[in-house]
Amino acid sequence: MISRIGVALMGAALLLYIVITVWLGVMFFSVGNPAGIAMGIALVVLAPVGGWALIRELAFGFGADRLGRTLDAEGTMPEAPEELTPSGRLRADDAEPMIAQYAAGVAASPDDWRAHYRLGVVQDAAGRRKDARGSIRQAIRLARSRP
Repeated sequence: MISRIGVALMGAALLLYIVITVWLGVMFFSVGNPAGIAMGIALVVLAPVGGWALIRELAFGFGADRLGRTLDAEGTMPEAPEELTPSGRLRADDAEPMIAQYAAGVAASPDDWRAHYRLGVVQDAAGRRKDARGSIRQAIRLARSRP
C-alpha cells in the first residue's frame, strides 16, 4: 500500500511538472523572438513525451504487481537461497544456476506467462534489471492474450 501511495505522489508530481512545462512553453511563445519560440516548441513537444513515459511505466508497474500477486497467491514464486548479498541480491555463484533453471522453464513453455515472470524475478534478484524488465514485460503481454 505504501508503494502505491508513493507511485501516486510521484505520478502527481510528474503531472504537475508536465503542466508547468506546457505553461512555460506557451509563455516562451508569447515572447515572440525566434529563440523563445524554439524553446516553447521544445517544451510543448517534451511534455507529451513525459506523459507517455508516465503512462507506460504505470502500466508496467501495475501489470507486474498484478501478476506477482497472482503467483504469490498460487505459491509459485521463486524461492530465494538462504544466503544473499548485504544488498539483498543473489550471490554470483547462486545467480547463474537459478537463471539457467528458470530460462529452461521459459524454453520449455514459451507461451506461459508464469515462466517468464519467474525468470524476470530471478534476473532482477541477480541484478540484471534490463533482462528482468524484458522478461516481465513479455509475461504481461502473454497474460493479456492468455490468462
